[in-house]
Amino acid sequence: MSHRLAAIPAIPVLMILFGLAEAVTALTHHSFGVHIADEDIASYAGAAIGILYAASGLLVFTMNRIAVAGAIVLLLLIIAGRIVMLLAGLYPIDTTRQIVALSAGTAIAAGFALYIGLQWHRFE
Repeated sequence: MSHRLAAIPAIPVLMILFGLAEAVTALTHHSFGVHIADEDIASYAGAAIGILYAASGLLVFTMNRIAVAGAIVLLLLIIAGRIVMLLAGLYPIDTTRQIVALSAGTAIAAGFALYIGLQWHRFE
C-alpha cells in the first residue's frame, strides 16, 4: 500500500458503505430510522444516488487525479440529487430525526468532496 493511500483509506471505504446504505434505504423505503416516499421514482432516484456514492468511493481508491476529479463531480451530483429529492417531496421531512439525518447525510457528502479536494496533492 502506498504511503499516499495509507493516509486516506477510511474516506473511500465510508463513501462506499454510505452509498450502499443509501441504495438499501431507497429499495426498502426505510433504513436506520430514515425513510423515503413510497413511490417508484423515489426508489430509482435514491438507488441511483447510492450507486453514484459508492462509485465515487471506488474512484478515490484509484488515487488517479482524473478519477478523483470524477469522484468529486459525482459527489456534487449526489448533493444536488438529494436536494432535488427533498424539494420534490421524495425525502419527507416530517420528523426532526428525518431532518437531521438528511441534513447530516448531505453535509457528509459535501465534507467528503471538500476533504478530497484539500487532499488533491496526494493524488497522481
